[in-house]
Amino acid sequence: MSAGMVMEEAVGRAVPLVAGALGAGGIAVAALPSRLRMRSELRKRWRTWALTAPVFLGALFCGGAGAFVLAAALGVVAVSEYVRMAGLRRADHAVLVVASVVLPGLAWQAPGALDLRAAGLLLLVVALSPLLAGDVDSGFTRATRTVFGLLWVPLSLTGLVVLGDTAVAVGLAVALGDVGAWCGGTALGRRGPLARPLSPLSPNKTWAGVVGAAVVTALVLLGVGAFSVALWAAVLFGCVLGDLLESMVKRESGVKDAGRWLPGFGGLLDRVDSLLPALLLAMVVTV
Repeated sequence: MSAGMVMEEAVGRAVPLVAGALGAGGIAVAALPSRLRMRSELRKRWRTWALTAPVFLGALFCGGAGAFVLAAALGVVAVSEYVRMAGLRRADHAVLVVASVVLPGLAWQAPGALDLRAAGLLLLVVALSPLLAGDVDSGFTRATRTVFGLLWVPLSLTGLVVLGDTAVAVGLAVALGDVGAWCGGTALGRRGPLARPLSPLSPNKTWAGVVGAAVVTALVLLGVGAFSVALWAAVLFGCVLGDLLESMVKRESGVKDAGRWLPGFGGLLDRVDSLLPALLLAMVVTV
């Protein structure tokens, strides 16, 4: 069976689950009482989810070309948000934008080129701008923050191309896992041991949320026929660590959200923060 047919089958298995989740979520948010403080926010999130889910599945349905376009587009927007938060310069931004296009492009057309030689070359390219500028005040900081951004965004999003049909399962499990974390935290995180916060980086995230995410991600992976303990662990750790990782960046930057243009979430990084490490870990355990 060709890779394209495999991808089409994976998307076909995901569509009923997405449709069901959107339908149930739509009914739930429509029925929320007007006095509920988060009513407006939850409705915004549902509308954003309803718009982005078809884009995500539609791109992956197109196979390698669609996955490349999706990864590159997400990467260009996400690194732009990261550059603003990290206080990087125009040259550093250019490096990350180029990497956002080149890395998934290589994964699509020349996957063998992504090896240790490419990693070494990328390291030199990242350091080149502050080196040539003779930046004695912040050159090392710029270089290290650019390397972090490179690993966090473009390299992780390359997983949309590398993982093939598994990318469909990972993306869907992460999206619904975030919902499961919120539901778990709301239902179980009011008191008791599960109410303890995961980290000072994000005090509202509790162990109850981890339980909710664990249950939902397992059910989603089972539902699309992609469950394995290793992949489930990769997705779950991505859901947990992704939010904390972005919180770490935002707290040091002194911002609440990575952007303001995505209704209900803020910026793109606020929407895909869990997806990025989940894709990276999924590549580790499956490729």
